Parts: sequence; structure tokens; C-alpha cells
Amino acid sequence: MNIQEINQSISHQKNQLLNHSLYEKVKTIEDLHRFLENHIYAVWDFMSLLKALQNKLTCTTTPWLPVGNPEIRYLINEIVVAEETDLAFDGSRQSHFEMYLDAMQECGANTSTITAFLENVKTTQNIFVSIKQSDLHPNVKAFLDFTFRVIEEGKPHQIAAAFTFGREDLIPSMFTEILKNFQTNFPETKLDKLVYYFERHIELDADEHGPMAMQMITELCDTETKWKEVKEISIQALEKRIGLWDAIETEMKQKLELV
Repeated sequence: MNIQEINQSISHQKNQLLNHSLYEKVKTIEDLHRFLENHIYAVWDFMSLLKALQNKLTCTTTPWLPVGNPEIRYLINEIVVAEETDLAFDGSRQSHFEMYLDAMQECGANTSTITAFLENVKTTQNIFVSIKQSDLHPNVKAFLDFTFRVIEEGKPHQIAAAFTFGREDLIPSMFTEILKNFQTNFPETKLDKLVYYFERHIELDADEHGPMAMQMITELCDTETKWKEVKEISIQALEKRIGLWDAIETEMKQKLELV
């Protein structure tokens, strides 16, 4: 098996995501807020997938030792630098999660729920307990639970699959679609930081991180069993993302019905 075969195996789920009706439903500033307030969890747990890969595939303890494949070490560390300390809208250094929070605040979205969730994570010291205790939509909970189950399982190629095919490989196309709607529907709303965030992701993921992540998958899959597991995790990751999109769309509809 190879990357091309994986892409063929997940094409149905990718098409579902790229043609999801959610994109057309973001029509008001309230819809935008609803989207951002749920999508922020995908921005956040993505960082955990990345750090799990860094922990597994590079040396993050002392005494330092030359762990694993230098090519993979380079790929992971290069992505970590950009995702954890990228150039923000104002020229300062921020993680992409912090950039997203700033963009939410600029356009008036609520950040208190994600902040409270992260505080709970610190308190419980158990992500699964925090997910269960939260008031998040069941699909958002399932999305997060899947991510951290993959991390807990601890297989680098599976973590890389969720990271690559569930996230990095999709982000440019998905965010391009979302941006089109934002620019059309919210000309008067302050979206400079949000547009910058999306455009930065498109630039990095399409040109750099996407190809790097594909190379990482190829390097890690040295057996047919690993390729099979990558395919299975990739399909599941995409299905959880579809579930997240479904949840956001449902919440938008419920909000509309209450008005």
C-alpha cells in the first residue's frame, strides 16, 4: 500500500467534508460565532497530535539521545516551530491556537467555554474525564475522545495518520471554502485576524506541511500492517470531522429556530 491508495480509500469521506452543507450555512455573524466556538476544539487538539508525534519521534527528554530517523525528526520539528511559534497578524510570535483565540475575540465570538474547558483539563489531569464532564455537543466530545484515544494508543503511524489525513491534508481546501463565505457575508465585521489565520494555514499546509506530513507517513509505514492501520485511522478521523461539522450545523439550526 502507498499514499495514493490511502487517498483513494478515503476519497468518499474527503468528498463529504469538502462538499458539506455547513459551508453554505455560515450566513450571519451568529453563525460565524457558532462555527468558531466549536471549531476551536479541533484547532486545540491538533496541537496535541503534533506534540504526541514530537514526543514519539524525537528526543524530548534528558539526557538527549539521537532518537529515530533524522528526516522524520526534521519534519516534526519544522512543523512544531510553525504551529507553536508562528508569526501572528501583528508580527509577534504565537501558536496557531492562540492566533485563533485572538481572531475569535476580534470578531466577538465567545472564548469563555474553551477557556473553562482547558482549566478543567488542568484540574482533572485527565483529558477523558474533562471531555465527559463538559457540556459540549456529543459529536464534539466524540471528536476529542477519538483524538486522545489515538494518542493514548501510542502508535506513531496511527497518530501521524490522524494528524495528516484527518487534518493537514484537508485544511487548505476546507479553509478556502470557508474564507469565500466569510468575505462575502461579513464585509463589515472585523475579520482581519481570522482571514490572516486561514490564509496562513492555506499557505503553510498546501506548500509545506502537507507534503512534509505525507513524507512522514511513508517513512513510518514500513510494513503492510501499518499501512492498513493508517487507512483505518484516517477513515475514522475523517468521519469524526464530518460529525463535528454536523454538530455545528445542528447548533446553527437550533439557534435559528429559537429566534
